Amino acid sequence: MEDRRHVKQASRIVFSVFIAIGLLFIVYFIPLPLYVFKPGTAEVLAPMVQVKQAAGADRGEFMLTTVELSDVNLVSYVLSFVRPYQELRLKKELLQNNETREEYSQRQEIVMLTSQADAIQAAYNKLGVPYHIQKDGVVVQQVYPEFPASETLHAGDYILEIDGQAIQTYEELRAAVGNKQAGDTVKIVYKRGGVTRTKDIALAVLPEQEDMAENAKRVGLGIVPAEVHSVKAESPDHQIEIKAGEIGGPSAGLMFALEIYNRLSAEDITKGYKIAGTGEIDPDGKVGVIGGIKHKVVAADRAGAEIFFAPEDYKSPTGGTIPNYSDAKARAEEMATSMKIVPVATLDDALKYLAALTPKP
Repeated sequence: MEDRRHVKQASRIVFSVFIAIGLLFIVYFIPLPLYVFKPGTAEVLAPMVQVKQAAGADRGEFMLTTVELSDVNLVSYVLSFVRPYQELRLKKELLQNNETREEYSQRQEIVMLTSQADAIQAAYNKLGVPYHIQKDGVVVQQVYPEFPASETLHAGDYILEIDGQAIQTYEELRAAVGNKQAGDTVKIVYKRGGVTRTKDIALAVLPEQEDMAENAKRVGLGIVPAEVHSVKAESPDHQIEIKAGEIGGPSAGLMFALEIYNRLSAEDITKGYKIAGTGEIDPDGKVGVIGGIKHKVVAADRAGAEIFFAPEDYKSPTGGTIPNYSDAKARAEEMATSMKIVPVATLDDALKYLAALTPKP
């Protein structure tokens, strides 16, 4: 009897241990269909923006701001309600067309490259620097899993050739497969991580064409492509190169444009201040609204920024409003920060504000 009791006790202990391990696994390792957004970092732009011949030294700093994005388990879900400045969002709101996290990151990287090119153009246009646009090719943002191409191509691959035809634009890619039928194969030359590879890949009917007539259906590789281009100054002395590492997304455009302008102009427009901010920018210098601005205000304040440029609230012609400046101002007031929140609609707005600043001693 005594031995049986010991066996039962040992069995209960083993069972309890397995239950505890299972619970720990669920709590810590099973992801929820959510992401948590929180303040990221404020990164000084000077080391990222390189030019052969800078106009002069700077006493202040321009900084881009980021939002940190993390997966959520049960522990982080509960903690998000007690930790300040955290926001939960459904993954499906962020990921498009059932893309993976890797494909999302690749999309953000491509958007960042476009944002950098637009920022360079905006600064060059303002300074009167002659330049031209160079097409750098077509890159894969996403591969649909049900297509044969998914066995070969990955997000981030550059499509170099199709059946011997060089591919540099989306239209060239589309034309290269335009006369093909479902099941036909094409010879793809693509580049991944500096290595060029070749593969025959079968084509299939593209999504969302089931209701079309059979002879009207288009076939393709089943990828989401994006054109990549760069901006080349006519003078090598004015050529800007941006190395932003793994930072992605479009929202650093305004701050890149300000840093580039500062590098190429004789005057130090920072005037000794630490200046952060956010906002998309187009080649004409128009500043567009972005997401996560409340978190970016926190990141800028933690980095000691004294001025924060925020895109003006966007008022849609149909009556809706996308808040940016008002959200940034509300968060700054909530934090009781001395950091000045400045609304801007254009690059000119930011430059005029800086021109009116009294230089720091």
